[in-house]
Parts: sequence; C-alpha cells; structure tokens
Amino acid sequence: QVQLVESGGGLVQPGGSLRLSCAGSGFTLTAHVAGWFRQAPGKEREWVSCITYNGGSTYYSDSVKGRFTITRDIAKNTVYLQMNALRPEDTAVYYCATDLRSFGCSNNGGSYDYWGQGTQVTVSS
Repeated sequence: QVQLVESGGGLVQPGGSLRLSCAGSGFTLTAHVAGWFRQAPGKEREWVSCITYNGGSTYYSDSVKGRFTITRDIAKNTVYLQMNALRPEDTAVYYCATDLRSFGCSNNGGSYDYWGQGTQVTVSS
C-alpha cells in the first residue's frame, strides 16, 4: 500500500526555518518523482518544488526559489523540504506527492498519483 506521511510543520516566526519530511512506505519514494505543494486558506493549491526520479534535477517556484531546498535520503526513503527565510505568505498546508509514471517532474498536481495528508506551516510573529 503506497503511503506518504509528512511531518515537520509548525509555528515559526518570520525569517525562521523549518524542515518538512515526507516518508514513503509501501514503495520506493526515492526512485520516483516527488513534489511539494501548498494550499493557503481560500487559495488554490500551489506547486512549490519537485525533484526528478534520480534526484538529478530540482525545480522551484519563483516564490520560494533561493529560500527552499528539496532533497532526499535514499536510505530513509524520505524527501525533505528545507524552508529558510520564511515569510507570513508561506503559511499554508504543505503536501508531498509522488508521480510513479514520469522521469521528469511537473508543476501540475494532476500529474501526481499519490498524496500525503498534509502538514500545517504557520509563519507569524
């Protein structure tokens, strides 16, 4: 059974950092495309970042480029999103997702096959 479980969210002050984790079970997450999305209250889901199936390339939305970093740990079957210099507008529920069919990653949520339950990130003083 394919499962993705996110963790690491919380409340942080502006300028602070958080690291989100997305652990895969029932399959090898780190052999597939993985992406992070977020959804703020009253807004549409927004693509944040993704990493290709072999980890060779990473991509970021303009709103997080230079502040967020996506990485993965093959031994732990886990994908991470390191978030630095957080801003109030980063407040959202963050979701990880995986695409089992592609080699390159997409910013289209419809390309992803499985999703985690989400973890809340709140940036506030």
